Amino acid sequence: MSSATPTSGTSPVRRLSLTGVLRLRRPSEIWFKPALSSVAAVAPPNLLLLALGRLDLAMYTMAGSLCALYAHNRPYAARARTLAWVVLGMIGGLAVALVTASLTRDAVVLVTVGALLAAVQKALCDATRVGPPGNVVLTFISSAALFVPQSLGQIPGHLALAAAAGVWAWLVGMAPAPVRPHGPERRATAQALNAAAAYAAAHGTGADEDHAPVRAAGYAAVQAAWQTLLALPTTGARAATRHALERLVVRAEVALAAPADTDPERLRAWAHALRGAGRIPRTGDAPADTDELLGVDAELAARPVPLWRRLGPLAPIAVRTALGCALAGYASLALGIGRPYWALVTAAALYQANLTLTWSRAVQRVVGNLAGVLLFAAIAPLAHLGQALLVLCCLALNFGAEALITRNYWLGSVCVTPMALLVTEFAGYQATGDLMTERAVDTVVGALVGFLAAVVVTNRRAGNRVEQAVTAADRARERAARLLAEPAPAPGALEAARRGLAVALTDLRATADGAAGEWWGRALPQERVVLAERSGHRTLAEAVRRQAVRPDRGAGTRTEDVRP
Repeated sequence: MSSATPTSGTSPVRRLSLTGVLRLRRPSEIWFKPALSSVAAVAPPNLLLLALGRLDLAMYTMAGSLCALYAHNRPYAARARTLAWVVLGMIGGLAVALVTASLTRDAVVLVTVGALLAAVQKALCDATRVGPPGNVVLTFISSAALFVPQSLGQIPGHLALAAAAGVWAWLVGMAPAPVRPHGPERRATAQALNAAAAYAAAHGTGADEDHAPVRAAGYAAVQAAWQTLLALPTTGARAATRHALERLVVRAEVALAAPADTDPERLRAWAHALRGAGRIPRTGDAPADTDELLGVDAELAARPVPLWRRLGPLAPIAVRTALGCALAGYASLALGIGRPYWALVTAAALYQANLTLTWSRAVQRVVGNLAGVLLFAAIAPLAHLGQALLVLCCLALNFGAEALITRNYWLGSVCVTPMALLVTEFAGYQATGDLMTERAVDTVVGALVGFLAAVVVTNRRAGNRVEQAVTAADRARERAARLLAEPAPAPGALEAARRGLAVALTDLRATADGAAGEWWGRALPQERVVLAERSGHRTLAEAVRRQAVRPDRGAGTRTEDVRP
């Protein structure tokens, strides 16, 4: 345990760094899934329109097709619902944009409506955790549609095209289900086990605070796994698979709470066994499993947080989005750019959980878009040889964008930018130089104005949420401590309390990190945060030892008689 004394506050102004902003990460394990799904969803409608000589309608079909980018990390039952809501949300935003475009051609009004739509889309996507890619794709479609000349009589047909493509995107997203029906939940569980193994392996090599980021990443992976598993049906043929995976996620939680008692290699062996379609490993401690699943049942019985309560803390981000997008669009209009929605979308893409992350995204966006403009200059002569080549270039860039964006946002933007420019030429070829200039100017304007709006609109609620998270963590720790003091707590009670404490500590770390990236906020209670985390993790370790549930119990790695 480090003896460093925690500080009681933070500087109201924080330095914005460029270090690591453009650094490439390892690609996502499933990078190819959204990339292939995107191509599979976009290609048939575009090729059909090409054959019919109506490629000018591709914007409407792409609105539905791009929904295939969503929900790849969700179990198929939850994915079906999520994709349906994404399609409806996409069509709803498109409908508002088309109706507005048919009623007025006033550019200021169009930009204002686009900014308000972007704010609503941002808030809803963040509150429901729909993403990646979150609100950016929805905002791109609705903003572009605002500036397409429209009549009321055309709207039903255009929405029908989007809906038909959306149904196809839904089918594409659900297509892997018959082949590997438990793939998403197995991947989420494996990621939790690997993250816990990383922390267990690092523990003991230095001060505990040195490994706090690894521990936080482990708890985040565990929480992501629980969100995935809790979205599965509680009864039926899939329940046995779900319970087997739940036991493994509990083992990951236990490893995070008591890393000194953990064998990292065993966790990695379990994670490796979850790859493919083999049997699910068993933890080898049936009595403990029963108690653990009682704790899971307690979490299932808890009511979900209402949507309106999740939207409340996002109000500052929504205001930032509305103001930044509107000002970016107005600035573009003032410069005489014919497509102010490019600046609007650039601003909408910037806004992250706090100002520091927004700064990083602004740098990534500018670098990626400017590099993409140069790539467009190289691709445009080939694409202009024929509409078929134009469509094929767009499909290739679509694949490249989704394949590369998990390495770093700027790298994916290198493909997104020329793709967006080529899409504008579906209705007819345009001067390459003019397109490049307008896109470059709009990118810089959107990033500058959007970031300035983020600086002006401060998130003063961040400090309050940290206080609330500290209080929640303290209460969860006290509850677990009371149960530890009892000689024989009720079955499942201690497990439920331990898991509640783990959730509270995860929320505390995420809230503190988010608040630490804001500017001009009041001093954060850093000392309380550090002390709450230290005492909370000590209580977690005591709970684990009390239950005598350790990851290295049992001999060897056995498997459940459960097939995926």
